[in-house]
Amino acid sequence: MLQRVAVIGAGAAGLCAARHILSHPGFCPPVVFELSDEVGGTWCYDERLGTNDNGRPIHSSMYRDLRTNLPKEVMMFPDFPFDPQLSSFIPHQEVQRYLQKYCQNHHIGPHIRFNTVVEKVEPVVMATEGEKATMMWEVTSSDSSGCQKTETFDSVFVCSGHYSDPHIPDIPGIHNFKGQVLHSHSYRFPEPFSGRSVVVLGAKASGLDISMELAEAGAQVTLSHRHPPLSFPLPAGIQESTSIVAVEDDGRIRFQDGSVGGADVLIFCTGYNYRFGFLDGAQLGVEIHDEVLWGLYRFMMPPAFPSLFFIGICKIICPFPNFNCQVQFALSVLDGSVVLPPRAQMEEEARLALQQKEQRGVERRHLLVLDWDQWEYCRVLARSAGFPPIPPVTRSLYEEVGRQRRIHPKNYRRTNYRLVSDSEWQVVD
Repeated sequence: MLQRVAVIGAGAAGLCAARHILSHPGFCPPVVFELSDEVGGTWCYDERLGTNDNGRPIHSSMYRDLRTNLPKEVMMFPDFPFDPQLSSFIPHQEVQRYLQKYCQNHHIGPHIRFNTVVEKVEPVVMATEGEKATMMWEVTSSDSSGCQKTETFDSVFVCSGHYSDPHIPDIPGIHNFKGQVLHSHSYRFPEPFSGRSVVVLGAKASGLDISMELAEAGAQVTLSHRHPPLSFPLPAGIQESTSIVAVEDDGRIRFQDGSVGGADVLIFCTGYNYRFGFLDGAQLGVEIHDEVLWGLYRFMMPPAFPSLFFIGICKIICPFPNFNCQVQFALSVLDGSVVLPPRAQMEEEARLALQQKEQRGVERRHLLVLDWDQWEYCRVLARSAGFPPIPPVTRSLYEEVGRQRRIHPKNYRRTNYRLVSDSEWQVVD
């Protein structure tokens, strides 16, 4: 009997899942639940803040002038290249167009239920007379008219992303701050901040990008973070400081080095929480904390329920190639070509994977950061399930761009690249 799969989300991960399910002979066409009215997930730019016309929270954290910090040659799904006429570093609109083309090319559109919210996903035991009881999934959803429906599936792919619920750190006295406070989730463009003093908390990708946008628009920016001083010069209009430790009674900000300063605006570029309101983590044997998920085998599935897959929850990765590997591995689990170890062994491996990172000094909130570990992770998935691994040229170019970004944080996107073979790339004019 053909397996029936629910896919939650029609962003890059959900579209990838649907594409491979549609091409697999052992599965019915998927049902893809999408809360908005278009594909693309976080790549759908929405100038509105707060809630949309249906009163639902705005999902996307995209800002107007964002360009990718990875070249398209590294970002692409392995079997679906971007338009070669495009520059290597592209605006977010081009990524959404790419995902729309991917959706059209693989005929995914008819299987997407737009403007549909998944309310609840829970495991159920289905017993048929004379047959062995099987574990299934009940998915309850509601459409834009409020009509609620509960359906049964053999498997669920959670592809709802993790860049929509802002993580706000606990700063003593933050209520004393007299200026504007926002998270990068609610940042769209720099012009309203011109001539104002802005403290940006966090110096990862979005913190650096937003700081440079603000400085170019005439803001005076203080880039506050808890890491050693940056190894490259920052553009005019940006000064570095240590991390924020508190806001004083008079509204001024106190930093780790003891200095105190005022500001008109405080922008948190402090990452996002994992939120899966439709799942009961305790029931699944998974701990879902603000910034980490505990207990997933191969960062994908709860050992007690290995027909539920979280696609794309890892951070600092080549996202589309990573999704592509995870989806193919998951489908190989479902069709039986990958035989999973016993539950106790999966639980132990999941525990050890995080414990070993902690022993290496990785902070708890960064345990799902793969970065240099992503290549071995994807190689193991590919070897286990028998699909082609990520070609070495992807790693080589990813690492080169990382070096250039650290040296030229403002100008590295001016370089264009071309893939010559599975192992070689070159710079093009």
